[in-house]
Amino acid sequence: MFFPILETMTFTEHDSAEAAVDALITMYDAVVELAEEALGSGNHELYRNVVYPKLIVDVKQWRPIDRTEPYGYVDHAGRYAAVLSRPRMMRTYLMDMLTRLVTNYPCDIYTCYSDIQVPPVFIDGLENTPQNIGGIGGETGGGSGDSAIPQPSLDFVDDGIVDSAWDAFHSDELPLFHFAPHRFDVACKRIEHYTGIPADGVQQFILFTNYAMHTTEFVKYGLTELGKGDTRYTHMLLPNGEKITANNAATCEYNLDSSYQMPRYDLCTADGDGITIINIGVGPSNAKTITDCLAVLRPECWVMIGHCAGLDGRMRIGDLILGNAYQRRDHILDDRIGVNIPIPAVPEVQRALEASVHAVYGESQDLMRTGTVLSTDDRNWEWHTPHDLWRILRGSTAVAVDMESAALATNGYRYRIPYGTLLAVSDLPLHNVPKLPAAAQAFYSNSKEAHLMCAVRAMETLAANPEKLHTRKLRRTIGEVPFR
Repeated sequence: MFFPILETMTFTEHDSAEAAVDALITMYDAVVELAEEALGSGNHELYRNVVYPKLIVDVKQWRPIDRTEPYGYVDHAGRYAAVLSRPRMMRTYLMDMLTRLVTNYPCDIYTCYSDIQVPPVFIDGLENTPQNIGGIGGETGGGSGDSAIPQPSLDFVDDGIVDSAWDAFHSDELPLFHFAPHRFDVACKRIEHYTGIPADGVQQFILFTNYAMHTTEFVKYGLTELGKGDTRYTHMLLPNGEKITANNAATCEYNLDSSYQMPRYDLCTADGDGITIINIGVGPSNAKTITDCLAVLRPECWVMIGHCAGLDGRMRIGDLILGNAYQRRDHILDDRIGVNIPIPAVPEVQRALEASVHAVYGESQDLMRTGTVLSTDDRNWEWHTPHDLWRILRGSTAVAVDMESAALATNGYRYRIPYGTLLAVSDLPLHNVPKLPAAAQAFYSNSKEAHLMCAVRAMETLAANPEKLHTRKLRRTIGEVPFR
């Protein structure tokens, strides 16, 4: 078969988005096969030609387009390009993005091979080859000392495009996609490392929680759905790699114990628009870590379902808080998105969550209120003196305190991924109701299923009409790419 030779790289023009995406897949599959041959035969010089494919779109003429378009638009004509990894996994996304762009403007589409090598650590099945020892650290050669076999370098892993770096948007080729290929591949590998299973199972609608009880309820719901037969879901993936289908949903003896830091459960559909839930643990650092990785998959939406401290004396344990603003005292993303930049609520997500609460709990709104969520990096924030608490909260309209919601919302804003927060009040520390084990366990037992189902129903509503999520609210004034 044909293998790419860098010295004779040529551009191939395509007459449709589908043809271009299919070409990217064929090209990537070819270099994976070449990598296997190079490492298997010992002819490591072949590996110099194991490079990522590149997509180029020449927008020949700028023109006004439908003002409601949420993406697929540019500010001016020019050459837009992206070096891509795993195009087969991203086929649906690439097809949609490229089709929108070439429909909006007269374009020429090209593919070619880039000059960026694919380290074997990023190729499924080659992670543990003898040549592939070592890790990310800037080395240019393989663990064997063979310079033909690259190790991934942090020199190629950054968020310059996402964070609108000047250089990323002021060169001969403008960015088409948000991520360079090494950044994409590192994220996919870390998703697998933290959650237990490969990234290609992640669904387009993602729930985050701090509690195993929520993931347990989610698995119960998935088994019920699969057992019905008449469902859009095809199977469920567990962190240990176990796959549950309609055929074994009623009889399988699944084990939810997990040794992974952030166990993940995928309730999958044929189109990838199912629901994933991840137990991210506690704290804004965890929230940033996992969303930094998941962002490369371009999910449609992510939502936090967690617990919070209520700040209003009229609240009761179990009340629900639908976050519509975020007061950031977690500091985790201050150097990426300044605290002077507002993080807006996403109305489409808000409406779906509110409707699902009404569907699960009834039309009475006594249980739920919208309001500002204050997120902190100090789990024991309430241990400050009354004087310090007065200083911290003076002027604030926050109705709840948690640790993760602001980080998840801010990274959603940063990565242009719709986000939301639905919290349950588990304690009222300013009103002499601290979180203590006995009361907490009783609350968890009574609320976990209903709380989870509010979020699941909201995600299913959004999945039924994802166009509603394609909002322009997360697009930037400057430093934006054509793809979502």
